[in-house]
Amino acid sequence: MFRFEELDVYQKALEVGKLVFEATEKWSRDYAFNLTDQIRRSSLSISLNIAEGSSRSKADFRRFLDIARGSCYECIPILQIAHQRSLFSDEQFEEFHSRLTELSRMLSGLKKSVLSMN
Repeated sequence: MFRFEELDVYQKALEVGKLVFEATEKWSRDYAFNLTDQIRRSSLSISLNIAEGSSRSKADFRRFLDIARGSCYECIPILQIAHQRSLFSDEQFEEFHSRLTELSRMLSGLKKSVLSMN
């Protein structure tokens, strides 16, 4: 097992990616090459950057955590547009928004802990 696999934030990021893929499978093909593709790539980017960054120096890891956090932020306007187009119910929107907010906070916390490591 790789060390990043033990991180709660990584596990939660994987879960968000899985949920995004499940939710977008039901979307019309009209959205396949814009909203669907973009939210899938953004949500996957979170866990991918945690994993890749963990193999680097502490400074690089912090940078990758910033990128992962940016991917959380990138998902928000896509969620909002999808919600406006009725692709997400109010409940789904709130659930994803809450999970992304939590991930963003966890990534910030992990970055701070990496900063304090000697």
